[in-house]
Amino acid sequence: MRPTTFVLASVLAALSTLAQAQPFHSAMADLTIADPDGDRHLSGFIWYPTEATGPLSFDLESVVWESSQVIKDGDPAKGRFPLVVLSHGMYGNAYNQAWFANALARRGYVVAAVNHPGTSTWSRDPEVTRQLWERPKDISRVIDHATATPELAMMVDPARVFMAGHSLGGFTAIALAGARYDAARLNLVCAEMPDELTCNILSNWKVAQTDEDRVRMEADLSDPRISAFVVFDLGGTQSFSDTSLARIDRPLLIYGAPIMNSGLTLDIESRALRSAVAPGIARYVEPETLSHFDFLGRCKPGGYEILQKEEPGDEIICANGGARRAAKHEKIIEEAGSFFDDAKP
Repeated sequence: MRPTTFVLASVLAALSTLAQAQPFHSAMADLTIADPDGDRHLSGFIWYPTEATGPLSFDLESVVWESSQVIKDGDPAKGRFPLVVLSHGMYGNAYNQAWFANALARRGYVVAAVNHPGTSTWSRDPEVTRQLWERPKDISRVIDHATATPELAMMVDPARVFMAGHSLGGFTAIALAGARYDAARLNLVCAEMPDELTCNILSNWKVAQTDEDRVRMEADLSDPRISAFVVFDLGGTQSFSDTSLARIDRPLLIYGAPIMNSGLTLDIESRALRSAVAPGIARYVEPETLSHFDFLGRCKPGGYEILQKEEPGDEIICANGGARRAAKHEKIIEEAGSFFDDAKP
C-alpha cells in the first residue's frame, strides 16, 4: 500500500470510529450580534448538538475547501452544554475552524465563531484594524449574547465557557486570559528584531501608536467567565508583559507549529508563552509535522493549484492540506476535546 493510500485509509477508519462514538449530530445556524452603541456588528456561525438526523446539507460551497455535512437550523438537543468561542487568525474568518466546531458539536458543545471587523477576510479598513483592543471585546460580546439571548441561553451552560484561537486569535485568547499588552516591551523587542513578522504587522497597522490607543491596548481585556483556553500557534507573545503572562491562572493547551511557513518564530511565540506562564498552567504540544496552516480547513484536490492561479502566494495554505491535514485534525480534535472535557468546572 502506498503511503498516501495508507494515510487516507487511516483517516477514514478514524472518522468511522469517531462517528460511531459521537452522541450527537452537528447543527449549524447563522449568528449575528448587533452593536447597539456603534457600528461594530458581528456575524458568524454557531454549531450545536442535535438529536435530529436530517435533512443533511453542506456547510460551505467552495472550490478550494472541503465541506462538512450539518443539519442547518436543526432543533437543539435537550439540556445545556458547554460553550466554546473561536477566534480566527489575521484576515481569516468565522469558517476557518469549522472542522473543529463541527467535531465539538458532535461531542456535546455549543461553538460560536464570528468575523472580527478590521482583521477578517472581508473587513480590512485600516482605521478599524488598528483597534486591536476590540478583538477580545468581540469574544466577550459573543459570550454575552450566547448566555442572554433566550434561544441560545437554553442551550448554553454559563458556568462552562471555553475558548480557542488561531494565530492572531491566539493573541486574542491570551489577552482574555489576563495578559496585558506592553507597548514599551514590544518596542524594545522590535528594536532588536526589526524584521520580525509580528513587529512589522503591528507597526503597519499602527497599533498603540497614540497615547489614547496605547491606554486602550494596555487595559485589562480579560474575561473571567472563560475557564480554559486552546491556543493554535499564536502570534504576538512578545507584545505582552512578562508579569501579566506569569499571572495567568487558567489552564492553557498551547500548540506550536514547527513547520515554518507562516513567518512566526516559535522561540518568541508559542515556546516563549509556555516558558512565561506559571508551572502547571500550560500543556504544550509541538508535533514535528504541524504547520501554521494546518489549523485551517481541509483543501480539496486541486485547491492548491486554484489558489496558485487565482491568488498567487496564497497556495501555501493548501500545502499538504488534504488527507495529511485531516489526520492532524483528528488528533487535535481528540486532544483539545479531552482538554475541555477535563477543564469543565
